Amino acid sequence: MTAVTTTVSTTAVVAGDEGHRVRRRRRLAPGARLPAARLAGPVVLVVLWAVASAAGALDPGAIPAPWTVARTAGHLWTEGTLPTDVLTSLRRAAYGFAIGLTAGVVLALVSGLSRVGEALIDGTVQLNRAIPTLGLIPLFILWLGIGETFKIAIIAIVVYIPIYLNTHAALSGIDSRYVELAEVQDLSRLAFIRSIVIPGALPGFFVGLRLGVTGSWLGLVVLEQINATSGLGYLMFQAQNYGQTDVILVGLLIYGVFGLVSDSVVRLVERRVLSWRRTLSS
Repeated sequence: MTAVTTTVSTTAVVAGDEGHRVRRRRRLAPGARLPAARLAGPVVLVVLWAVASAAGALDPGAIPAPWTVARTAGHLWTEGTLPTDVLTSLRRAAYGFAIGLTAGVVLALVSGLSRVGEALIDGTVQLNRAIPTLGLIPLFILWLGIGETFKIAIIAIVVYIPIYLNTHAALSGIDSRYVELAEVQDLSRLAFIRSIVIPGALPGFFVGLRLGVTGSWLGLVVLEQINATSGLGYLMFQAQNYGQTDVILVGLLIYGVFGLVSDSVVRLVERRVLSWRRTLSS
């Protein structure tokens, strides 16, 4: 009876310790505190900016105070200018990103799963990578005109290259033992892709996705200043002509917020999807 009681007590203690460790890991999980933690740096920068402006250390004509920028943003929003420009920029970025994402994933799969595909695709993509994407703007204007099409095409190129490179690298880095195991188990092509290829490619895919999201906003800043009639880049270009630094800072801050939010969303999705993978951050 004593032995049974001791065994039960020991089991309860072990179970309690394991539960405590699980709860502690959940409390310390970076995914739970990721958005708030990533705001610490930008908040510190804004505080330093406000302190320097209040102390007169910054020239208001060159770098307006945060409250001046906030007042300008509110005025532009009330006028209806800012909502229109924001929606236009979001639409351009979304179209270009969707095309680039699809192209990057499809090309990486074809190149990574086929020797013929790799021979035909990989060298071409590497050549495209070596050419500065923004240097293609004059050529794309001649091909596609100076309207919206060339802007979306350039954003798609900026997005697809990092997605392709990182996804292809992840596919090439899949352990050959898993491939041999799939052959021993006589897995079908579909089962092989579902059980081996997709889990092996996901880490690299998310790295490329984060780079692609950031690249879409970087490309948009330049493209919206070329023959545009709306968009945040157009707003900033017009403000430059009139020396309105506060309006330029409004546009830059909105771009920064979009970039931070989109990158944070990708990281949170990555942590959810790759919850099975144990890394230093998880």
